[in-house]
Amino acid sequence: HCKVRPKYHDGKSTHPYCSRTCANASKANGNNNGNANGYPANGNGQTPQRGITMPGAFNNTAPIVGNCSTPGCQLPVYKDSNGNPGKYCSKSHKSCVPESSWFSDHRFSRKGCIACRKSEKSGKTNFCTACEVSVMRNAPGIIEIAEENETFKIVSQQFKRSWRHTTTCPKVRAIYKIVSAKQILDKYNAYRDSVEARGNFTAVNRPPGNENRRWHGTRRKCTLGDKGCTTLCPDPQCSLCCIVRTSFDLAQFGKKTSWGRFGPGIYTSSTSSKANDYSSTDSSSPWNAMLLNKVVVGKGYKILHDNPSLAAPPPGYDSVLAEVGGSLNYDELVVYSNDAVRPSYLVMYE
Repeated sequence: HCKVRPKYHDGKSTHPYCSRTCANASKANGNNNGNANGYPANGNGQTPQRGITMPGAFNNTAPIVGNCSTPGCQLPVYKDSNGNPGKYCSKSHKSCVPESSWFSDHRFSRKGCIACRKSEKSGKTNFCTACEVSVMRNAPGIIEIAEENETFKIVSQQFKRSWRHTTTCPKVRAIYKIVSAKQILDKYNAYRDSVEARGNFTAVNRPPGNENRRWHGTRRKCTLGDKGCTTLCPDPQCSLCCIVRTSFDLAQFGKKTSWGRFGPGIYTSSTSSKANDYSSTDSSSPWNAMLLNKVVVGKGYKILHDNPSLAAPPPGYDSVLAEVGGSLNYDELVVYSNDAVRPSYLVMYE
């Protein structure tokens, strides 16, 4: 039995196959090297119990080459009078599955568009062409990334590897792509391009504007990011939703802490556990929230000791790189322009 359609029942008894086509195809293949019930034998020549998923049938591997593309069917594909193989064992199986095969769907769920999870990504974006138009039309907002998607794995690995405190790194529960409005992104891109024009960082194999990804912890007053919750709250005191909606704002500096080691700037870190120190949740949510941001570092001014009088990087520099060894146990990156940073991912963790 192919395990896709139910076995045929004539009102008195249940037959081993869903149809004559399926039965004939199985017989032509010698019962698929299995047994009278049409179940393929396992590696030991034994027949598996009903309900057990066989290797190559469902979630773990692609369909076997030369076999029907219908998920779960192990029968050989149909061949025309010239011996040219098709994709399915029969017309009935061709009609009961979509044109996209299991292998295609599985591949796209791992590397494809994070929205529809069906199509190829467009360029360096996280979306296919159709979804990109749709999500930008509805921006700002967040879109959950499937755990099997490679982007989820890359972001979660960065979170774990950059947890440098002695405490145990918490488990990542969900990751969302933050979709900013076009005008917000345009300002960031223009700033990055201007920094790149001055520094020519791509000439030394760095990203344009020496763009890097850095963590930021902030206050959350709602349940954004919890299971099934993707709607931004209207509370102006919810820093998380405000940042997702309109990005960072230097005017908010000092409202949570009365000072900054390196003056009024936007602070991020390559250390996720440091950002965790500034993450807070004023709700009953069981999870914490952290932002992974893209930051235009440009030419960074390295510093070891506090300098709260700074209001901008020294002339000729684009940011301040506070390094470990002086006043700090963990690094900080400070920029002094709203357009030098944009939130990119929302990470939910225990």
